[in-house]
Amino acid sequence: MDTLPYQDPSLPIGERVADLVSRMTLPEKVGQMLQLDAQPGVDDLVEDMHVGSILHSSPQRVLEALDAVGRTRLRIPLLVADDAIHGYSFWRGATIFPSQLGVASSWDPAAAELMARVTAVEVSSTGLHWTFSPVVCITRDLRWGRVNETFGEDPFLLGELAAAMVRGYQGDGLTDPTAILACAKHFAGYSETQGGRDASEADISRRKLRSWFLPPFERVAREGARTFMIGYQSTDGVPIVVNSWLLQDVLRGEWGWTGTLITDWDNVGRMVWEQKIAADHTQAAAMAVNAGNDMVMTTPGFFEGAQKAVADGLITEAQIDAAVARILTVKFELGLFEDPRRPDPARQAQVIGSAAHQQANLEVTRRSLVLLRNEGGVLPLGGDLVAGDDGRATGPAGAPAPRTVAVVGPNADDVDAQLGDWAGRSGQVDWMREEGHPRHMSETVLDGLRAVAPAGWTVTYAQGAEIGELGPDPDGEVYPDGQPRMPIMHAAEPDAAMVAGAVAAAEAADHVVAVVGDTIGLMGETRSTATLELVGGQVALLDALAATGTPMTVVVIASKPLVLPDSALGADAVVWAANPGMRGGRAIAELLLGLVEPAGRLPVTFARHVGQQPVYYNQLRGQHGTRYADLTQDPAFAFGEGVSYSSVEYTDLTVAEQTLGADGTVRAQVTVTNTGTRPSHEVVQVYVSDLVTSLTWTEKELKAYRHVDVAPGESVTVDVEVPVADCTIVDAEGRRVVEPGDFELLVGRSSRDRDLLRAGFTVAG
Repeated sequence: MDTLPYQDPSLPIGERVADLVSRMTLPEKVGQMLQLDAQPGVDDLVEDMHVGSILHSSPQRVLEALDAVGRTRLRIPLLVADDAIHGYSFWRGATIFPSQLGVASSWDPAAAELMARVTAVEVSSTGLHWTFSPVVCITRDLRWGRVNETFGEDPFLLGELAAAMVRGYQGDGLTDPTAILACAKHFAGYSETQGGRDASEADISRRKLRSWFLPPFERVAREGARTFMIGYQSTDGVPIVVNSWLLQDVLRGEWGWTGTLITDWDNVGRMVWEQKIAADHTQAAAMAVNAGNDMVMTTPGFFEGAQKAVADGLITEAQIDAAVARILTVKFELGLFEDPRRPDPARQAQVIGSAAHQQANLEVTRRSLVLLRNEGGVLPLGGDLVAGDDGRATGPAGAPAPRTVAVVGPNADDVDAQLGDWAGRSGQVDWMREEGHPRHMSETVLDGLRAVAPAGWTVTYAQGAEIGELGPDPDGEVYPDGQPRMPIMHAAEPDAAMVAGAVAAAEAADHVVAVVGDTIGLMGETRSTATLELVGGQVALLDALAATGTPMTVVVIASKPLVLPDSALGADAVVWAANPGMRGGRAIAELLLGLVEPAGRLPVTFARHVGQQPVYYNQLRGQHGTRYADLTQDPAFAFGEGVSYSSVEYTDLTVAEQTLGADGTVRAQVTVTNTGTRPSHEVVQVYVSDLVTSLTWTEKELKAYRHVDVAPGESVTVDVEVPVADCTIVDAEGRRVVEPGDFELLVGRSSRDRDLLRAGFTVAG
């Protein structure tokens, strides 16, 4: 049998694509533009609808789909895709890392890249080629259900971490058999919600998009992310999925991006049944193709609709050809025509959940924890402890005095809360909802303290409160398009007997560790919350524990910053652990015992009350007063905050050159001194303030940061640099420009003014 040009790997990819497109029928081309849900079955999707991609594919469905491709006329390989966003969420036994928000708390691109690389190695052994990650949305309203999927509220930090994940996923290039396609989502402005409600109209101007939302997407586009996913929302009345200015003028035009665009779940269909700006799937398909979309996720009506749109002259077959060519290009880049990368059981046994990957997970998780409060040095428990050969804490000069630690709270022994959204039992796929991931692979806070507390210590447990139970949505089992509604959280009432049990445990202990937060049902797509308070019996529990007088550490395991009651804010210590994944309990226990030093910093601000929204640090200047009439605007914990087990001072900020040109670099030094007795890991944060701007702008923006280890009693001189070209605003025409004038460099431990040293410099005209 003769080899056709598209089957010849020696030919340039462009020639192979052109040859294959020329051999395809219109139904085969339109099918290539479809990605459909594999859960109900795959044979008809492949053989009758000619789909180019499947998602939510159980291990068995992947094999069935690949076999079905072999029965098709042209044998065009599938792209198998899914949401492997902090580990392979839907493969039992895969390594599940902290959420993206948790990794953002490390402020460490190396941690983000490591998470992505391990995920790619595991995923690639299962027949998956494409992950819908990283999320490049900016946290704006904490009520939004998808805060956990973001890298927080700052576009610079977000761009650095997202670019690192792209590198991790795509490895040394798509020909690497362990590389998978990265997908930057949700382009763009999706997180600018109304009232925190998911997928609502984003009231956002083009200038605002260019100011905050587009820069991190441009960063990952230039990093080489091969695919972008379109957001659900509309802006200025136009669904993003048909916003040709964003998709064509900016992304493909200004940025020169050549990758593949995919819609989010049924974006095209939603224009018909929900947003109601298209009369039928024919009109919706024409709008989507005209705007420049390539692949359409889970809108089966696109198959007939797009063909009819061509017949009716609403779009041309040449437009279909262009989209199909971009889809086929990434398939050729992955080498799928030569090797469809079938699941490899031998490699799965070697890499999925391996000891090396679990160790990498633990290292990332340790970096993700943030110590927010430590009054009187109550932590670490037991003072100077070190890890023994068995992993247990021990004293450097013998066994420490016995202590009793009471572990209480609904999240103290809840694996689902630790794993968070997109992790099997979070409900997106049918084959993982009941079984989830193997329990023995996860360590809760209770597990962790029992495993590493010194010999002779007593660790007791009382749940103390419930958050609630998942139950049916009162609006019905399905949405108007037939998709199933997710179960919702039905909050529990405080239980006096449970609280009493926890109080008794606390009164009998030397220290109480209260683990609170949220859990699945209160996070994720369609699961935005109207409030930010602790749900169920948690506030009653914390109030009762505080009243015992037993020293207390509050550990918050949650998908987003929550509004904490005074009993938590006034606790002796507070630790933030954003869905810390399988090894979260072990890492938290090590932190509490001082076996690892606190290194994380907040990538997002904690509100004191829900009415503060928005509460992000980089808001625009200008309002009457500095507070509400009834409540403060001061956040509970600010962007960049986090403390160590030592005391650290920042002094002597100096700028080397006071006046610079537009092509110059601001170079400065600051002295960081550890005045305590333990080592400290500092994240030296560098902000810039443009003192007078032609349009309203934020008071300060993060422009750089440095990780620095400072030994007890030592001082370190830290060099920092900021290119003048980064000291920009967006002008009235939407151009990013540096305006001549006076600036301040702000350097310190957090975004709070009280934590920052200031030094002036001038940009000459």
